[in-house]
Amino acid sequence: MPKRLFARAPIDAQEERKIRKLSGARHAPADWSERATIITLSWAGTTCLDIAEKLGCHPRKVRRWIGRFNELGLDGLGDRPGVGRKKRITQEERSRIIALVGRVPPGRPARRPDGELIAHDESGSAVWTLNSLTDAARAEGIDVHRSQVRRILVAEKVRWRHPRSWASSKDPDFAPKGPGSWSSTLSPRRTPQ
Repeated sequence: MPKRLFARAPIDAQEERKIRKLSGARHAPADWSERATIITLSWAGTTCLDIAEKLGCHPRKVRRWIGRFNELGLDGLGDRPGVGRKKRITQEERSRIIALVGRVPPGRPARRPDGELIAHDESGSAVWTLNSLTDAARAEGIDVHRSQVRRILVAEKVRWRHPRSWASSKDPDFAPKGPGSWSSTLSPRRTPQ
């Protein structure tokens, strides 16, 4: 049975404030935010197993980051230099890719003052897709692939998809989908293969 491990108390109020702020930050790197959350949960008296269960990770990961924090403080929550494969895309380029999601897609029509709808680029996508985000990033000079764009957005918990247009409507005559099937309705049987 491994011994109980808890994060050491903060050195000063400034360190505690930084870690608590980082723990709740939405725009900080996701890995730093998760590591700060581990420390704040440990300060609250939560055990490593409970923290791991709450965050959906392995208890060894929790123990590693608590140990690094106890040894190095706030600097211990970052990645060590030279560890792992070198990143092809810099943090600045990652930030620029994330910022693309907040922009208006090039193919989305906008209403001009005279009431006419016109798109900046009629051949472009009206909504952001991974392909359109990749094309926009490449147009800005970032050499990135579709799968990398997806990984960056998922890691930073950025939503690029919007609700489907058929799910809701502003039309007063729109009738939402009715209730589901009755529980007495049999589902089709699957045949073993």
